[in-house]
Amino acid sequence: MVQSKAEDVDGYLAEVPEERRDALRRLRLMCRQELKGFGEIMAYGMPAYERDGVTEIAFASQKNYVSFYLLRADVRAAFEERVSGQDMGKGCLRFRKPENIDFDLVRDLLRATAARPGTVC
Repeated sequence: MVQSKAEDVDGYLAEVPEERRDALRRLRLMCRQELKGFGEIMAYGMPAYERDGVTEIAFASQKNYVSFYLLRADVRAAFEERVSGQDMGKGCLRFRKPENIDFDLVRDLLRATAARPGTVC
């Protein structure tokens, strides 16, 4: 998906391919449940979650995968062993198929992010 021009997350989700929509809705629900005190925004054309004006989490439907952006280096380091088997870039977990999203891992990453502020990469 080319960077979205949607004004809000509902609009974004309406644009994504149907085969990814349920997984992205689930990611959104998990973010809203776990990231208490965070604001939901659109940033860089994707849904993002910020605390005190700093984006810490985001997700997106890319051309070949679903991306989950974990922008906290401390949380990535704490979960290094668990993410080692995943397709992970510097701050992005990539899931080639929606059915392969490890929602248990995502929930744990969200909880660790929410637990305390930290520095983003």
